[in-house]
Amino acid sequence: MAESLPEHDRILQEIESTDTACVGPTLRSVYDDQPNAHQKFMEKLDACIRNHDREIEKMCNFHHQGFVDAITELLKVRADAEKLKVQVTDTNRRLQDAGKEVIAQTEEIIRCRVQQRNITTVVEKLQLCLPVLEMYSKLKEQMSVKRYYSALKTMEQLENLYLPRVSQYRFCQIMIENLPKLREEIKEISMSDLKDFLESIRKHSDRIGETAMKQVSQLNRITSVLWFTENFCFTSLKLSQKNEITLKRTFEDEDEHEEEVLTAQDLVDFSPVYRCLHIYSVLGDGEIFENYYRKQRRKQARLVLQPQSSMHETVEGYRRYFSQIVGFFVVEDHILHVTQGLVTRTYTDELWNMALSKIIAVLRTHSSYCNDPDLVLELKNLIVVFADTLQGYGFPVNRLFDLLFEIRDQYNETLLKKWSGLFRDIFEADNYSPIPVANEEEYRIVISKFPFQDPELDKQSFPKKLPMSQSVPQIYMQVKEFIYASLKFSESLHRSSTEIDDMLRKSTNLLLTRTLSSCLQNLIKKPHIGLTELVQIIINTTHLEQACKYLEDFISNITNISQLTVHTARLYGLATFKDARHAAEGEIYTKLNQKIDEFIQIADYDWTMSESDGRASGYLMDLINFLRSTFQVFTHLPGKVAQTACMSACQHLSMSLMQMLLDSELKQISMGAIQQFNLDVIQCECNRPARPHPPLPPQLLDLFMVWDWSTYLADYGQATSKYLRVNPSTALTLLEKMKDSSKKNNIFAQFRKNDRDKQKLIETVVKQLRSLVNGMSQHT
Repeated sequence: MAESLPEHDRILQEIESTDTACVGPTLRSVYDDQPNAHQKFMEKLDACIRNHDREIEKMCNFHHQGFVDAITELLKVRADAEKLKVQVTDTNRRLQDAGKEVIAQTEEIIRCRVQQRNITTVVEKLQLCLPVLEMYSKLKEQMSVKRYYSALKTMEQLENLYLPRVSQYRFCQIMIENLPKLREEIKEISMSDLKDFLESIRKHSDRIGETAMKQVSQLNRITSVLWFTENFCFTSLKLSQKNEITLKRTFEDEDEHEEEVLTAQDLVDFSPVYRCLHIYSVLGDGEIFENYYRKQRRKQARLVLQPQSSMHETVEGYRRYFSQIVGFFVVEDHILHVTQGLVTRTYTDELWNMALSKIIAVLRTHSSYCNDPDLVLELKNLIVVFADTLQGYGFPVNRLFDLLFEIRDQYNETLLKKWSGLFRDIFEADNYSPIPVANEEEYRIVISKFPFQDPELDKQSFPKKLPMSQSVPQIYMQVKEFIYASLKFSESLHRSSTEIDDMLRKSTNLLLTRTLSSCLQNLIKKPHIGLTELVQIIINTTHLEQACKYLEDFISNITNISQLTVHTARLYGLATFKDARHAAEGEIYTKLNQKIDEFIQIADYDWTMSESDGRASGYLMDLINFLRSTFQVFTHLPGKVAQTACMSACQHLSMSLMQMLLDSELKQISMGAIQQFNLDVIQCECNRPARPHPPLPPQLLDLFMVWDWSTYLADYGQATSKYLRVNPSTALTLLEKMKDSSKKNNIFAQFRKNDRDKQKLIETVVKQLRSLVNGMSQHT
């Protein structure tokens, strides 16, 4: 018990000294102690309270008098306090009245200070907003002046730098909402500008290409003239002077146009492409733009490569076609070098290969319609300039030069057609008589056109005649002009002199073996060409054949390639002129025989005459006079030709006379008619040319004139027979016609009266002849 009391004192001390908020644990310790401890604690607490009450009472008693004194003092100062309150109230009133103006001024100052603070805040905020507004205003200005790329850069600055600082303001939200719309607007505007550019470039491609090709053409003209001057040695002074004048004019033209060199950028504004490319690149749609641009340009390429249907009619059609294509690829090359990625070399190569295949197909088709060699030559020159121009921009053009070799064959064909007409005109205008020359000047003019040499003729005095006709020098000059025309196609083809020499010789061979040969053959077959003309044609072809070696030299001088070179082709003109000469000779034989037939047709024999007229028939004398004059013309022909013509004429006359006797429609013939016919044959033999020829067969007529049948029948079949060439069937036919005539006209009546045995002899001869004829038939 004694031990618990000090514990209770300790607890009471803690309660008195501890904050009431923390008394809980102390009180809990009272209940956690021994049983009934809290009762004892309450007793202890009551005792403690009583002690404190006694101490308070003692203290109050001790201070009570002082408290009473203080209250008394307070009551005394109450009245003074009331006075003081009145005074303070009055002072306060007066002070309030006096401070109203100060309060008003103070409120005004406060209001001004608030305004000043607000202004400062506004200024600070405006300082943040003004750059945004200035940038937005700048953006609008850039949009108005179409500086879209700069506008996109401004938008980027607004979004990344300026707008985030003032994003809490409503106008900023409006700006943020408008920026995507502005970007779309810029894309649409730039795309519209690009479409306008593509349309404009399509219209101006021909001008761009024309300018580029003109510059290359001017350079090619100088190069071509210099190349010809250095590589070809022309023998013609006229041609050399012409080249000199051409070279001079070419340099003058070059000087005139030297200051006018323009590029694609000078002719076309490419800024829409750059602008649109930059805009789409900034917007992250660069690939979309590239695909669109390439797709549109491919479409334009197909349009450019589609020629007009009438392109082949004029050189301007081809020039416009080439200019458009060159302009297209010049633009693409420019885009390739000034942009990155929009156009690649792979893309341009693919586009060019597609275009090249189409161009070659178009040129093959349209060039096949060209019949004018001048137009084909112009086309060739355009293709060369076209190829050189594009080659200068890095495009491969070997296939175009291969195409030129195809066109070269066509050019030669058109030349051959043109020269065929020229040859025909020359032959039509020729008088087919030797060329007369009155003096030395005329002679020099002729030999300047044709390489003619004849020492015997040179010894003769003027006037004199050259053996050939006027067509020979004209044909020779036209062949040389053809060689010049063929040579023109070789310009700028980048071929060696050997190749050019080979081309010239091949084309000249075609001219001689095909064109000229055909014209000569057609000329020879024309009905109005007579024997005199044919003789002159033979003479002409002989001289042209001799002139072939000069054509060989002419080509060698042009190309500077020796004829001794292994690969040098030869001209085939010798065979051409020989064939023409043989055809003319055959035509002479034919026409001569036809003329003989015409004379034979006018023969008018009286086959029943009793006796001959004693002289040759008139038709035969006319025929002999004709043959005599004709054979006189043949003296200008080679001996073999003249001899063959005479032999052919005599053979044909002999056969015609024989056919006249043996004609099936001639039923009767008298002895007088046989005598007249024999006189005509004798006249032919007397007037035969001195040159050897097969004689007319006189045996048949001799047999009937001497009536030597016994010798004929006895010697038949023997090699030494006098009438070896008399066929039994021929003799039988003629004898039967005479037999029928004697029966009808009683020509043999006197023989029957005087000598009946002779009549029996005739019948016996007829029987024997029939027996010989039948024997020959059985043997056969």
